[in-house]
Amino acid sequence: MSWINRVRERLPFVNKRETPDNLWIKCSRCQEMLFRTDYEANLNVCPQCGHHGRIGADRRLDQLLDDGAMELLPAPRVVEDPLKFKDSKRYTDRLKAARADNPHPDAFTAALGTILGQKAVVGVQDFMFMGGSMGMAVGDAFCQAAQRAIDEKCGFICVTAAGGARMQEGILSLMQMPRATVMTRRLKEAGLPYIVLLTDPTTGGVTASYAMLGDVHIAEPDALIGFAGQRVIQETIREKLPEGFQRAEYLHKHGMVDMVVHRKDLRETLAGLLGYLAPAKAA
Repeated sequence: MSWINRVRERLPFVNKRETPDNLWIKCSRCQEMLFRTDYEANLNVCPQCGHHGRIGADRRLDQLLDDGAMELLPAPRVVEDPLKFKDSKRYTDRLKAARADNPHPDAFTAALGTILGQKAVVGVQDFMFMGGSMGMAVGDAFCQAAQRAIDEKCGFICVTAAGGARMQEGILSLMQMPRATVMTRRLKEAGLPYIVLLTDPTTGGVTASYAMLGDVHIAEPDALIGFAGQRVIQETIREKLPEGFQRAEYLHKHGMVDMVVHRKDLRETLAGLLGYLAPAKAA
C-alpha cells in the first residue's frame, strides 16, 4: 500500500478515489515513468528515449494489418509433452501457466490480411509465451502459415521473438529448424516474398533457421539478435566484444540486417516491399 493510501485511511474527510494499478509504466531503458495510455498510443515505444518495448501477438497483428481485414489462422494441434519432461515443474504445468497468461495456445500466431492493401500472411512469435521458444506447435504454425501464403499466392511475413528452441521437447524442437527451412524454400520456388521482421530478442535456434532465411531482413531499433549469448562468445574467443554487439544497428552496419525501421514506419515499409517483391499479375 502506498503512503498516500495509508494517509487517506487515517483521514476520513479525504475522499478516497479508485485508481487503477496499471496507470503507469516504467521504461526499461531510461526508467522514465510513463502514462500507460500514452505509451500504448505510441505503439509501445518510449517517447523519451525511443526504446521499443516488447508486445504480444495480438497487438502486433493489430499494428501491422489493416482494420477489418484479418483472418486468424487456426492453431495447430500437436502432441503435448511427448517426452514426459519434468525439471523443477512438469512441462504440462508450465504450458497451463503460460496459457493462463496468454490469449493463444502457443508462441506462434498467424493471420491472413492486408497491409495498406497488400495481401499477406503475417506470423508473430510471442516472447511472452515461454520466451517465444520454438517447439512442435511453433514449427507446425510456421509451416501452416507459409503454406497458406503459397495457397493465397501472397507474401509471408514472419515476426520473430524467441529465446531459442524449447528444451522441454528436446530433439523434437530442433527438428522444427529443417522443417521451417523447407517451407522457406517452397516460398522461394513459388516466387513469393518471405520477409523477416526481427524484434527483441531473437536468439538461438530461431536465429539459426527461419529468422535468417528471408528475402529481406528488417529489425526494430536496438533489438537483440544473435545465436549464442554474449558471455558465451566472449569466454570462447577470449576477447572483449565491441560495444553494441548483437544489436540491430551493429548487425545492419555489418551486413546481416537489410534495414532498421522504427515501429511507426513498419506498415509503410512492409507494404512497399510486398508491392515490389510480389509476383507480377497476368494481364
